[in-house]
Amino acid sequence: MRTMMKVSIPVEAGNKAINDGSLPKIMGSLLERLKPEAAYFGTEHGKRTAFIVFDFNDVADMPSIAEPLFMGLNADVTYLPVMNATDLQSGLKKLASR
Repeated sequence: MRTMMKVSIPVEAGNKAINDGSLPKIMGSLLERLKPEAAYFGTEHGKRTAFIVFDFNDVADMPSIAEPLFMGLNADVTYLPVMNATDLQSGLKKLASR
């Protein structure tokens, strides 16, 4: 299932992770593992934030994906099922055929 994961990193934890080199290692490892459809980085509510869209094949992978972010970056992690425009059109056609 196409999923958007939002990762918000508190400022102090992010500063520490940049200074000790762990932020690029943790994020690089995550991106290598997930092979995302898209990954965007910015700020939200004053925190470093990543929006990563990937195919979530097995929900049992949630802990192994999120724990390095929790433990290494003190991050808030949210998973959200999402659609692209093609998925939405298909879903609306299914709705109309009911």
